[in-house]
Amino acid sequence: MKKRVLAAVMGSLFLAPVAKADMLLGIYAGAQGWNTSTTGGFSESSTGSATFNFDDETNTSFYVAFEHFVPLVPNVKVNYTSLDSKGNTDLQASFDFDGNTYEENTTLLTETNIDTTDFILYYEIFDNDLVSFDIGVNGKYIDGTLYVEDADSGESGETAFKGIIPMAYSRVQVGLPFTGLSAYAEGSYLSFDDHKVSDFQVALTYSFVENLAIDMTLQVGYRDITVDIEDLDDVYADLGYDGVFAGLEIHF
Repeated sequence: MKKRVLAAVMGSLFLAPVAKADMLLGIYAGAQGWNTSTTGGFSESSTGSATFNFDDETNTSFYVAFEHFVPLVPNVKVNYTSLDSKGNTDLQASFDFDGNTYEENTTLLTETNIDTTDFILYYEIFDNDLVSFDIGVNGKYIDGTLYVEDADSGESGETAFKGIIPMAYSRVQVGLPFTGLSAYAEGSYLSFDDHKVSDFQVALTYSFVENLAIDMTLQVGYRDITVDIEDLDDVYADLGYDGVFAGLEIHF
């Protein structure tokens, strides 16, 4: 009897630091591969935008989040996403870009290389195995380059832009107890003056490793990003990115 009690006490002593560490600080890290369809166009003026054809691309997203127990201090999440695309378009009207004019019927090669980094501060309103709900603010930093080239003459133009866009943020997750299955919806949104930017994703998840040291979760879902900006570093763009993704999240 005494041996069993001693073993239970010793086990509790070994497990307590692990459990306490998770309560004090939780770290989430994840990566996603995203099959992206791109629509829309861009220009350097409010009246000269053209709509381009883009090929589907595989983009990536990486994130890390830090959650803690300190009251009133927000949790932190940083999310990096690439929004790269290429395509070619037969112009239906003349198009001015970077000091060049591309005439109607020109075959124009286009390329967007855009990186976004979300700096999210959020609070957990609910947090349990059935329902979790987060709300906060997101400063989305956009750093991009837009490139066009005449397929015949080789004449080309390029412009770069960057800026921080403040957005509202929220996340809801619903779990199915004892199955490892859950679903979540996460999004950021802004509609201000002539800017309209949104970033939404929904996914099903399956936790296939779950113990005191580490949790590992698979994700399969759909993501939609809209970048409708007016005069951000002299760039006007109305671009949409959407498609399915698969990912892996690790919780320490």
